[in-house]
Amino acid sequence: MKYWIAYQTIVSKEIRRFMRIWPQTILPPVITTSLYFLIFGTLIGRRIGDMNGVPYMDYIVPGIVLMSVINNAYANVVSSFYSTKFQRHIEELLVAPVPNWVILTGYVSGGGARGVIVGIVVALVARTFTDVTIAHYGVAITVFLLTAILFALGGLVNAIFANSFDDISIIPNFVMTPLVYLGGVFYTVDLLPEVWRKISLANPILYMVNAFRYGLLGVSDIRVGTALVMIAGFVVVLAGFSLWLLHRGVGIKN
Repeated sequence: MKYWIAYQTIVSKEIRRFMRIWPQTILPPVITTSLYFLIFGTLIGRRIGDMNGVPYMDYIVPGIVLMSVINNAYANVVSSFYSTKFQRHIEELLVAPVPNWVILTGYVSGGGARGVIVGIVVALVARTFTDVTIAHYGVAITVFLLTAILFALGGLVNAIFANSFDDISIIPNFVMTPLVYLGGVFYTVDLLPEVWRKISLANPILYMVNAFRYGLLGVSDIRVGTALVMIAGFVVVLAGFSLWLLHRGVGIKN
């Protein structure tokens, strides 16, 4: 309880930060989602028909929702934590009697909150285009939250190593974006040739998208149990790595 105030302060700062500029943080994903459904769902979806026994418009909903969670959870932490380094506010955290795990959970909770809020808003927008309901609440909520936490941790790691504002855009542009679009958001991997299907199985986002799709629609290209174990494993590993970086002061104390 003695660290609750510190944790609450970091989280409230992070939430106020992105809510204060909601036209830049909340509104753009809503517009992008609407365009996805209009182009891929309405225009192209009519020609594609069903995919895995599900109307194409419904099939792309889980991937699009999770894509918004991934991008916003990551972007919030990487920009906020690096700004703290750049403006030297990090020194206040370093001299304060606050353990590293509080700093970690505070920033991750703030980034996860943005991912969750944007994801919920995008899901509500999707409901205006489709009739998707939740088939497995436990799986859907678990994947939704773990994905937000995982990419908030990823944003923190990126921010720790970043030495300039250009560095915080390298991973999202050249790593995350290709992985997201090749992660089965708009298609089933069963359509791919065998070689490319095996290569796709090395994409961790594929497991998240399919597990979330199972939670919403009840269909998946992969075993859901395997996906949940992988996502949880990534969270544990990345959390441990982040704590180690904070403890060593990598990219902070220098």
